Amino acid sequence: MSTAATPDHTTARTADGAGGSGSAARPSILTLTMNPAVDLCWEVGHLEGIGKNRARVRSVAAGGGGINVARHVVRLGGRATAVHTAGGEVGLRLNHLLDEEGIDHVAVDIDDETREALVLFEAESRRSYHIVPPGPQLHDREGRRSLDALERAAGSCPYVVASGSLPGGLPDDFYAAASRRIKEAGSRLVLDTSGPALRGALAEGVFLLRCNRTEAESLTGRPVRGFDDARALNEHLLTTGAAEIAVTTLGELGALCSTGHGHTELYAPPLPGEPLSDAGAGDSMVAALTTRLAAGEDPVSACALGVAVAAAAMLTPSTEPFDLNVGRSLRSQVRTRFQTDARRRGV
Repeated sequence: MSTAATPDHTTARTADGAGGSGSAARPSILTLTMNPAVDLCWEVGHLEGIGKNRARVRSVAAGGGGINVARHVVRLGGRATAVHTAGGEVGLRLNHLLDEEGIDHVAVDIDDETREALVLFEAESRRSYHIVPPGPQLHDREGRRSLDALERAAGSCPYVVASGSLPGGLPDDFYAAASRRIKEAGSRLVLDTSGPALRGALAEGVFLLRCNRTEAESLTGRPVRGFDDARALNEHLLTTGAAEIAVTTLGELGALCSTGHGHTELYAPPLPGEPLSDAGAGDSMVAALTTRLAAGEDPVSACALGVAVAAAAMLTPSTEPFDLNVGRSLRSQVRTRFQTDARRRGV
């Protein structure tokens, strides 16, 4: 494992010892995680309200949207590099965990402490409790350094995935600024975020926008219960230039993938076991979708694999990696229904 400090407070780390962006095997997908975490997963037999609860540690891993996406891209046979912030003792641990796992990454140093997040899994009820703090406060200069690091790395990557929440201190239009930089570098941005950061990115526009039901409802101001509601949102995103491809996920129903050619409903496959958590489903889907796009697959086929691996991810109690064989087996069970958009076709 090689490390090379750079003058702008970033550290490039690679699994192959080839020196980050100088590697002979260029990464096909770059990810950005501005608010990563060290994810702890503890398991208890039964959660008691009084007295001590004895727990065992199920897993400790580097986490956060883009880092999770990079991990799953590699599992799916792609290549990925994760750009992320790291600060304090937890940030050092985050870097160490990524090095141990063999994930190529570029760490941007920050002054404040990287966060830790906890998943508490109760074996008796098979329920997961996710406890996530807001994370560090960043200075403007740390945001600019992150964008500089992203732009330098993006030149060799056709796709960049920006995923996860923004930490405090960064402006709501941070992802809009990232989108401009990525376009100038000749890459395409896949965005998966929420709240003000999501709204702030829409004016600039992205290549692909993925929203879950909660995020979709925040944009529409009304419930998004099914495919018709998702179609109205996706059409708005496409016609306003907010996205070239819009994917809205609908939980147990599946997802709607919309392009300039029309809308495709993708129905979630039946699960081969009990769902334990949806925490890793979104990152798994984005990873599969982007991996297949980078391989030259069309958006609907890529999205179908995304729906399948999202279903597989629900069989794990935290953000632990999904079973690759289960994900692939579920792909054939994803049903689709295509509808052209009459307004776009002038009918």
